[in-house]
Amino acid sequence: MNKKEQNQLLQLARETICATVTGQPLPLLEKPSAALCSLSGCFVTIKQQGQLRGCIGSFTAQQPLWQTVQEMAVSAATRDPRFYPMKPADLADFSLEISVLSPLQQISSIEQIQVGTHGLYLIKGHNHGVLLPQVAVEYGWDRDTFLRQTCRKAGLPDDAWQKDAAMYLFSAEVFGETDR
Repeated sequence: MNKKEQNQLLQLARETICATVTGQPLPLLEKPSAALCSLSGCFVTIKQQGQLRGCIGSFTAQQPLWQTVQEMAVSAATRDPRFYPMKPADLADFSLEISVLSPLQQISSIEQIQVGTHGLYLIKGHNHGVLLPQVAVEYGWDRDTFLRQTCRKAGLPDDAWQKDAAMYLFSAEVFGETDR
């Protein structure tokens, strides 16, 4: 995806969040490129003052990427259970990051995990947790810490990945408003 397409998605996500919070109609993307019409999963991350404010995503898409970005932007702003839904006052100070995902790939060995390159999706029983590739880099984690933190995100003990857990890798094209 080129810079112009990345900027279009960031602008669309921002306008979508503002429209949702203020009760306005959602914006449309005029003449989206082929890349913006691809069927890719994505996550939209909202930060306020450098701190996480909302992050929701989907590994798969049944609609063009630009529409999936819109849907995830609305969800990150209003449906992340860790935060209250954004209010008009929150619109004065937030930044966005979008992660466009590769397809999931199940792994059989933790040696396949490349910290900083791969995100991790872990499923064990009814629990599941995901961490994006950039999270390990932001916190300076090694592979073991990344695994432990993914287990914690899933609400599992730190070593839950060692037995009867399904693990999937993915990569992400990550870009944000601070990259412009």
